[in-house]
Amino acid sequence: MGAGTENVPPFIGAQLNHLLSHSRPPLKIDQMWSSDKYNSGLIDRFTLLIPYCLDFIKWDVIFDAESPTTVPDVIFGPEDEHFHPFHMSPSVEPNTNSSLLSDWNYKDPACLLNLIQFLRDQYVLYQGKRVGEVDDDRLKFEVSTIVSREGLEMHMCSFADKSEEVKFAVPLLDMNINKMVSGCPWKQLQKIYLQVVYPVGRKYMSASSAPRLKLVSSFELKALYSVDDVKLPSWLDGMCLAEYLPNLEEYLEKQVLEAVSLIDVRRRFIEALAVPLGRPVEADPVFCRKATFLSASGVFTFLVHFLIPSQFPKQQPAIMLQSSQHFNSQMAPIKSRPISDYPWSPRWEPSLMAERIFEFLTDEALTFKRQCSEGQVQL
Repeated sequence: MGAGTENVPPFIGAQLNHLLSHSRPPLKIDQMWSSDKYNSGLIDRFTLLIPYCLDFIKWDVIFDAESPTTVPDVIFGPEDEHFHPFHMSPSVEPNTNSSLLSDWNYKDPACLLNLIQFLRDQYVLYQGKRVGEVDDDRLKFEVSTIVSREGLEMHMCSFADKSEEVKFAVPLLDMNINKMVSGCPWKQLQKIYLQVVYPVGRKYMSASSAPRLKLVSSFELKALYSVDDVKLPSWLDGMCLAEYLPNLEEYLEKQVLEAVSLIDVRRRFIEALAVPLGRPVEADPVFCRKATFLSASGVFTFLVHFLIPSQFPKQQPAIMLQSSQHFNSQMAPIKSRPISDYPWSPRWEPSLMAERIFEFLTDEALTFKRQCSEGQVQL
């Protein structure tokens, strides 16, 4: 939970640890504080950052450190003053919602997780109800065509200085990307979403005008495939979201499959580098995006770092040299700038790529050694 948690009562700490370890999607703690205005007492309240609709909502959770058996209060944001989760149609089995409170057991570390998960499920329903009540025919039509899509989330956004908007987080691709990557290190299931933003009540806008569209994925997925590099298909006149999504998903599926296949292409490149440079001292065994080799030019020893882009070989690797003998005034190893001006063609075989890079490094090492020796600390 971070620093400053030694004043958290054990029963609250157990609830928090379980919540942070098992929540899906994973939650974060924004801040923690004490009921004491000087924050010198036991810490029994905190703000949760809860992922929702590709953003975060903030809820304050208020325990009573002196009364462990008391159910914590949950305070929602000011924009959700009409959110009353225990007075909505149940999203779970009957009586489950009331039992979360009546059967609260502070000794059971899963109680807080169950409560927050229930509240988030109700919040999904609440936001869906709000969007459904919007007086906008086009928006109602768009919702009706995709509302059955599993995992869809909607959010009604109100602003003081501009018109209301409705945001959609649309999960894409019915495929398990994690299972496609051998030795996958990801703990969370990797997903790609389309964020769709519609203005509300713009009567003067064309009914077929395109909403704002943006692809979003987890940061971890960028090791395999970056949605930032994707050019979205055009939104044609008269198109609706239900027509747009199949074409987008077909395009993305091809892109992801290609990205997975490029792992082996990068692996063969690293293996080719090992012929002139020797066995790498370090390499990314899963995505093959990085590799480091130990090299020498006379008595000068240095590391050669290769940073291999996901679009390799269309995009060439960046090379960085690091001296094993020269350090700056902060005693950090001297490194070169990222190097990309070396002989390269994406059409070459990996063996030829490695051969030409090795020839380039023979001369570049002398230049780098000279730069390192000029006024630097040498050990």
